[in-house]
Amino acid sequence: MLKLAERLVEAVRSSGVFNPDIQVAPACILWPDRDRQWEAVIPVLQAELPELMVLGDYAPEKRTGPAIWLRYAIAGFAEDVELPESKAPILYLPGVSRQDLRAVESCPDELKPLAELQYRGVIWSQVNAKDWTILAYLKSDQGGLGLDVAQDSESRHAMQLALYRLLDEEVDLLKGKRLDKDYFNTLLTGGDPTRDLLLWLDQGEAFQAARGENEWQAFVSVCQSQLAFNPQQDGILAGCNKLANHEGPWQAVWERFCEAPNRYPHIPDQIRKCQPPAFDLFADESVAGGWPQWNQSQEEHLRRDLLALSNMPAHKAIAQLKELEQAHGGRRSLVWAELGEASLALALKHLATMAEHAKTALAAGTVTDLANGYASTGWKVDDSVMRALAEVTSNEDLNAVTTAIRSVYLPWMEDSARYLQKHVDGASYPGGSCENAPQFPAEPGDCVLFVDGLRFDTGKRLVERLEAAGLEISETPVWTALPSVTATGKVAVSPVRDKIKGDDASADFEPAVAETGQSLKGGYHHKKLLKEAGWRVLDRTDNGDGQGFAWCEFGDIDHEGHDRGWKLAKHLDNLLQEVQTRITELLAAGWKRVRVVTDHGWLLLPGGLPKTQLPSVLADSKWGRCAALKPGADTQERVFPWYWNPSHYFALADGVSCYKNGEEYAHGGLSLQECLTLQLVVTGGAGTQAAIEFTDLVWKGLRCTVAVEGQYKGLTLDIRTRAGEASSSVVLGTKPLKEDGRASVVVEDEDMEGQNAVVVLLDDSGALVAQTDTRIGGGDV
Repeated sequence: MLKLAERLVEAVRSSGVFNPDIQVAPACILWPDRDRQWEAVIPVLQAELPELMVLGDYAPEKRTGPAIWLRYAIAGFAEDVELPESKAPILYLPGVSRQDLRAVESCPDELKPLAELQYRGVIWSQVNAKDWTILAYLKSDQGGLGLDVAQDSESRHAMQLALYRLLDEEVDLLKGKRLDKDYFNTLLTGGDPTRDLLLWLDQGEAFQAARGENEWQAFVSVCQSQLAFNPQQDGILAGCNKLANHEGPWQAVWERFCEAPNRYPHIPDQIRKCQPPAFDLFADESVAGGWPQWNQSQEEHLRRDLLALSNMPAHKAIAQLKELEQAHGGRRSLVWAELGEASLALALKHLATMAEHAKTALAAGTVTDLANGYASTGWKVDDSVMRALAEVTSNEDLNAVTTAIRSVYLPWMEDSARYLQKHVDGASYPGGSCENAPQFPAEPGDCVLFVDGLRFDTGKRLVERLEAAGLEISETPVWTALPSVTATGKVAVSPVRDKIKGDDASADFEPAVAETGQSLKGGYHHKKLLKEAGWRVLDRTDNGDGQGFAWCEFGDIDHEGHDRGWKLAKHLDNLLQEVQTRITELLAAGWKRVRVVTDHGWLLLPGGLPKTQLPSVLADSKWGRCAALKPGADTQERVFPWYWNPSHYFALADGVSCYKNGEEYAHGGLSLQECLTLQLVVTGGAGTQAAIEFTDLVWKGLRCTVAVEGQYKGLTLDIRTRAGEASSSVVLGTKPLKEDGRASVVVEDEDMEGQNAVVVLLDDSGALVAQTDTRIGGGDV
C-alpha cells in the first residue's frame, strides 16, 4: 500500500509525461501554490524528489533560489545543483498562482524569468486549470485521491496543520473514512487522543511544553470536540474530576487509564486534589470506584472492622468475615487494587476462605479421621492464612489481618492440636518409631529430594505448580518423626534410616550412626552412610545422570521461617518456584522419579504463639515446642518417646503453645500442621504438558485479554515479537493466568499497534507451553 506522499510524488511527476513521437520533453513542471498550502512539507518531498527546486532566497544546498537562478539551474549551468537527467525539473512556486504567470506584462519582475517556462514546460494543476490545493487533491476523483473530506473551515485549518503527518498515511486505509477536523487533529497529536489526554493529566505543563503550538491546539480541539472539555481553559484538576466520575465519553478515558495505570503514576494524586462527591459506605463501586479517596475510606472501614474481630468469639468472627467479603470483595477488581492501594481487600479474599474452611473443626473422631479431614480441606485454612499475610503492605494492615487471623485461626488450630494430643500417646502416635519404620521405598532411577520444612499446605501449593508444568505427581500423607524437628525428622525420611539409632543421653534430638555411635550432626556421617549404601549425593548444582540412586537437598523453608517469622508468607512462592525448578532440572537430567520428602511442618501465627512455662531447671534443652527433660524431672507436661530411642522421653508443649515468648514461627510439637506432611513422587517432563486451547483472545485498545482451557494453572501470559525470546516481550508486565484461565496484559508501546506478534504462555521455568499469533490492537493476522 502506498503512502500519501508516494501518491503525491507520482501525481506531480505524471504531469510531465509526454509522447516522444509527437511531443518534445517539457523543460520543467511548474507547481504554483498561491496560498502556500504545500510549503511546510516541501522539504520532506525534496527527499523523494531530487528534481524538486523551490522559488525563494538563494540557498543552493536546499535547492532553493530566485527565478533567474532556477532558469540557470534547469539549463544545467549551476555547478552547485545536480539534477537527475531522466526527470523533468519540478519548480515549486510558493505564493505564486497560475494566473500570475499567465499575465506576462503585469508579472512581477522577480517572476518574469519563469513566465516563459509555462509554454515550454507544463503546470501541475487540476483539470479545470485551477491550482491544486490540499483539499482539492484529497477530495477530487480527477487527478486527486477521491477521499471523503469535510470542507468546513475548521477541518481545512486542521488539515493544513496535520499535512506532514498525513503524508505518512496509507491511502488505501484513508478510503472509507470521514476526514474531518477530529481526524486531522488526532493525526496531528499522534493518533491517540485518549492517551494524550491521560499524559496531559499525568504530566501537566510538561506535556504542553514538549509539543509545538500546532500540536497543542490540535489536542485542545480534539478534547473540545470529543469530550466537550477544553484543557487550556478548564485545567488539569477539572479533567481529573471528570476522569474520576467517568461519565459519558469519559468512560472510555477511564477504561484506558485502568488498562495501564502505572503508565500514569501522578494521576491518582491529581484526583486526590479534587473534592469527591459524598458517597456512603455502600456506594456503587462502578460510580465511586474512580475516586481513590473512596477506596481509601473503604480500606479504613475494613481495617476498623477487622480490628473489631478481636472482641468476638470465633463463630461470630467467621460470620463477620463473610459479610465483609460481600461488602468489599468487589474492590479487588478496581484499579486501586492493581496500584497496591487495596491490600486489605486483597487479603480479605483469603481471610474469608480461611473462615469458610475453619467452620469445620478438626476435633472429633479418630486420629485417622483428623488426618483425613486435614488432608482433604483442613490444610486450606493454613494456606489461606499464608496467602492473606502475603498481601500485607503496612504495619497497620498487618495489625488488622493479624487480628482476623488470631480470632479464627488460633482457636481452630488450638482445638485440633489439643484433640490430637489427647488421643495420642507414645504407643499410638501414627509416626511410630525407628523400630517399626517401613523400608524406604526406592527403585533404580530414583532421586530423593529433601526439602526442609515443606509443610502440608506448601506441599499442596508445590503440587499445583508441578501439575501446571505438565508433571505427574502422586501424593502420600506421612506422619513425621517425633519431635518434629530437623535433627530427628531429616534422617527419618532417609534411605539409610535403618542404619541409625538414638543415644539415651541425647539432649538435642540428634541421632547417631548405629554401628559406630558417631553423631549425624553436620551431615557428614549421614552422607557417608548414603554413599556406602550406593546412593550418590548431589550438591545444589549437580543434577546427576539419572543412573542408580541419588539423594540431594534443596530449599530451606524452615530457615526462612525462623529468620522472617510471618514474612515467610511473602517469600513462600519464590521458595517454591526454586524447588520446582530443581525438580524439573533433575527430571531433565534423566531421573525417572523425584521423591520429595521433608522432615516436619511448622506453626506460624502473626503476633506470636501462646507462651507456656517450663522451668529451665527441669530441662536439659528447651526448644520452641519441645524440651529434653532432665532425668527424674517432675512435670505435668505431656511426654512422648523419641523416635530414635523409645526409651528416651521428651516433653511437648500443650496445644499450640511455645516454651519461648513471642515466637511467630515454631515447630517440634504435636499438631497436624507440624506432624502431618506430604511426600511426593514426581514423574514426567516438560513434554507431558497437556494441550492448551485458546478459547478467546480479545483486544481492547492495547490491552489483550486471553482465555484458555486445559492444564493452565501456574502459567503466565506474555506477548512477544519472537516467541522464543523473552527479550522481545512488548508488554508492561507478564500476568499469571487466574483460576478461570483468563489474564490480561497491556502493550507498552502505542506505535506497535497493528504489528504482528505472538501470544505465549510460559511455565514457572520460563519454558513455552503454548502460543498463538495475533495482531496488536486487533484485526486479522
